[in-house]
Amino acid sequence: MLLAMPALWYLATCWCSTSGGRTTWRQASYLTWGVLQERVMTRSYGATATSPGERFTDSQFLVLMNRVLALIVAGLSCILCKQPRHGAPMYRYSFASLSNVLSSWCQYEALKFVSFPTQVLAKASKVIPVMLMGKLVSRRSYEHWEYLTAGLISIGVSMFLLSSGPEPRSSPATTLSGLILLAGYIAFDSFTSNWQDALFAYKMSSVQMMFGVNFFSCLFTVGSLLEQGALLEATRFMGRHSEFAAHALLLSICSACGQLFIFYTIGQFGAAVFTIIMTLRQAFAILLSCLLYGHTVTVVGGLGVAVVFAALLLRVYARGRLKQRGKKAVPVESPVQKV
Repeated sequence: MLLAMPALWYLATCWCSTSGGRTTWRQASYLTWGVLQERVMTRSYGATATSPGERFTDSQFLVLMNRVLALIVAGLSCILCKQPRHGAPMYRYSFASLSNVLSSWCQYEALKFVSFPTQVLAKASKVIPVMLMGKLVSRRSYEHWEYLTAGLISIGVSMFLLSSGPEPRSSPATTLSGLILLAGYIAFDSFTSNWQDALFAYKMSSVQMMFGVNFFSCLFTVGSLLEQGALLEATRFMGRHSEFAAHALLLSICSACGQLFIFYTIGQFGAAVFTIIMTLRQAFAILLSCLLYGHTVTVVGGLGVAVVFAALLLRVYARGRLKQRGKKAVPVESPVQKV
């Protein structure tokens, strides 16, 4: 059963790309990013035999570092590589940036009110809200089998995550406030990917999209940190702990590589496909936890893997049948045109 999830991950990523090299570094960057994120936010720095050290708690500063490096990478790519003529109004990027910042805030705040499995369930099931938001933002239409397979994937991954996740940890009970925050996270995150999807109607490249979104994200994040007076303290923490500085830099590099994948996938295949890949990534990351720390995969988790396999195979089969009939793999998407 443990061998099933890597095969599932490979099937999902190869379904969306024919380049084995790109698939490899996408996986490596995101898995490294996940491991480093847990290390930075849950472990102490500067611990000695007589001192427990201190923890870094300001996630906004990490977000800022990620966005700054991504902005630099995108800017250099725009300068060094030939890009199509940019025709999108700059202010339109601010909507995706703001919704991205709000979704991240809701995600972190929700953990104060809901249990970790509840949040995982919300993340694993957001492919359907993404499709619904696509109808509202991009006026996109989907076939019935796309809704069916999206639902099966969400159910299957949720079964695997909830039954085979890391050891339970203490967390506040689920409350109405937490559910509202989770709903906000799903809504803002779904809007972000679909708004970016719609922006590709301006025939921009992935790095142009990456530059525009991160430009406004830097402005929003810096403004928030300055307003809270947290920017200077976070910088001092980095100065005190060189190990944290190295981790934060590597975390930002992985985030920048991941963003290249995000914008490329959304531009080429749409927001719903991207969400499916990221949902499966969550299951694969927890599988690594099972392998490294000896967690077992339950019967329910195995059934979840089987459900996801069946849904992916059904989706690939249905797309293949559409291509044989001379139709596009995805129905007409107005006004979005893929680059």
